[in-house]
Amino acid sequence: MKLKTRRTGSQASQSVALTGEGRQRPIFATPAKGKYLDATQLHRLEQSYREWVGATPRSDVRIARQRILLIFLIIRHTGVKLNEVLTLDPIQDIDFDLKILKIVDSQDDTDHPRRTVQLSEELCKEMHAMISGTLKGDAAKSLFRVDPGFVRKKFYERAEACGFAKQLGAPESLRKSRGVELIQNNMPLPAVQMMLGHSTPNLTSSYVSFSQDDIQQTIRLFIEKESDRKTSARNTFFGKVEAIKQGDIQTQVTLMTLGGYRLTTVITNDSLHRLGLSVGKVVTAEIKAPWVILQQSGKDVSTSSENILSGVVERIHQGKINTEYQVRLPDGTAVCSIVSTESAKRLALVKGDQIYAMFNAYSVVLLSG
Repeated sequence: MKLKTRRTGSQASQSVALTGEGRQRPIFATPAKGKYLDATQLHRLEQSYREWVGATPRSDVRIARQRILLIFLIIRHTGVKLNEVLTLDPIQDIDFDLKILKIVDSQDDTDHPRRTVQLSEELCKEMHAMISGTLKGDAAKSLFRVDPGFVRKKFYERAEACGFAKQLGAPESLRKSRGVELIQNNMPLPAVQMMLGHSTPNLTSSYVSFSQDDIQQTIRLFIEKESDRKTSARNTFFGKVEAIKQGDIQTQVTLMTLGGYRLTTVITNDSLHRLGLSVGKVVTAEIKAPWVILQQSGKDVSTSSENILSGVVERIHQGKINTEYQVRLPDGTAVCSIVSTESAKRLALVKGDQIYAMFNAYSVVLLSG
């Protein structure tokens, strides 16, 4: 059955697909715990590589280890395949100004157009320093020409040195772990698919019109935000400006997200011009967790909140003063809400409950890349 679209004023909430038992269909399935490395384990593994590089006094051995570290960093942070890294030309395929890798499709390395994979500024700087210190004459072309069996052997060794099963350190596992990390950090699913090189990104709503360039811009915004981490906002949506309605002092901006959610925000006219907003521009919308109000679904919605999203309670963390809820939306996006524990007792929500997550237009902060 379908939960019908509800409207508050001119704002429509997102429809949620339900099964016959009233449970939400998952948009993606995260591998079972133990089948991939989580963010903390990935960080630990990365530190192990760095310590390994610095542990030898011999410069030639250090350079050889740096090549393995460089291959690891590319796979760990971009999710590309090992054979895609080993065919890279450091001169032609890494653009340090645009912060991108140019990857040839592994199944057709002659006629298939290259796809671009975004790098964070921090990773780009480190890669540039490592490569510029290693490239000497003809060594430039052969930097990534390493036997894949040797690379796998070293990847297994580093995983076991951290106490992980060696298969969790394999390139395929790192690629899977990066994909899970991106999804758990709320990168839109179509953007994850594009970044990992899946052939057809699946937009969750047919009426959402995002070009390949729009999705690539979303990836760039996400990667820089992930690397920077200077915001305290827990909830992030990536979308495109759909409509702008300017008033005397403030402007109402409507966004359409990659997941098919229509969000409304109100900003000052000065912010509109400072951010350079226009219809079609890709932006980031952030909402702090305390600004998200929860209400059980199945009840009439009576609220002044312009933004009403339907989801399922996925996690509850109760403290003495506050209680934190994580709500999973149909497209896989996680929304965090923090309420007082007294309010939580009145809500009486349990894991698996269908609920509405609501926030008003003044709670949405826009960021433009």
